[in-house]
Amino acid sequence: MTTPPIAKALLFDVFGTVVDWRSSIIDELTQFGTTRGLKADWVALTDEWRALYQPSMEAVRSGTRAWTILDVLHRESLDALLAKHGLNAVTTADREHLTRAWHRLRPWPDVVQGLTRLKRNYIIGTLSNGNVGLLTRLAKNSALPWDVVLGAETARAYKPLPEAYRSAATLLNLPPNEVMLVAAHNGDLAAAANAGLRTAFVGRPTEYGPHQTVDFKADGPWDYVATDFGNLATQLGCTP
Repeated sequence: MTTPPIAKALLFDVFGTVVDWRSSIIDELTQFGTTRGLKADWVALTDEWRALYQPSMEAVRSGTRAWTILDVLHRESLDALLAKHGLNAVTTADREHLTRAWHRLRPWPDVVQGLTRLKRNYIIGTLSNGNVGLLTRLAKNSALPWDVVLGAETARAYKPLPEAYRSAATLLNLPPNEVMLVAAHNGDLAAAANAGLRTAFVGRPTEYGPHQTVDFKADGPWDYVATDFGNLATQLGCTP
């Protein structure tokens, strides 16, 4: 008798796991500064922008703020940082362009080929705090071959709230144990496991550049641990 697959759908954390947000944003900001003749510490601004990611979502998670999509949170964080760095003269149009840099993030080198292999055997999609519009444009820009794009507003909950994970399974008409989260973040995987999902860790040890202090390796009892998406596809029996 053939052993059934451990999961029928693989859903992926996006920022850090699928795309290299840090290098992408640094390059976007640097190019913007060169084009506009503006000088700033674009690397520091990038890291500060990402540092505001969790606090901005926590206001929504805690209920102290009404439901707000990530594009809006990113824009508010950017406005605060431009003021901090003495860049108040940046126009509204340019602020919109910079906010949409998160729609243009580059995937890690192994991603497109690995996803293409995994797609042959599994439903593949996103399980991200990004909003659907952001994730859809990101997929279009980077040729990510998703079967489905699920953003935070499909659950109206930001990870690591349990509903963020369980609602994804519900939308796919699957029980949680037939859905696997693939992520580079141990905390994300722990929350997914607590919600009943299967788990796979794929390390991205350069996600935060020299500032990375966690997630160099798997530190939980995850179902799979892989070096990249191709290695995960091999472990799951997907042909090259």
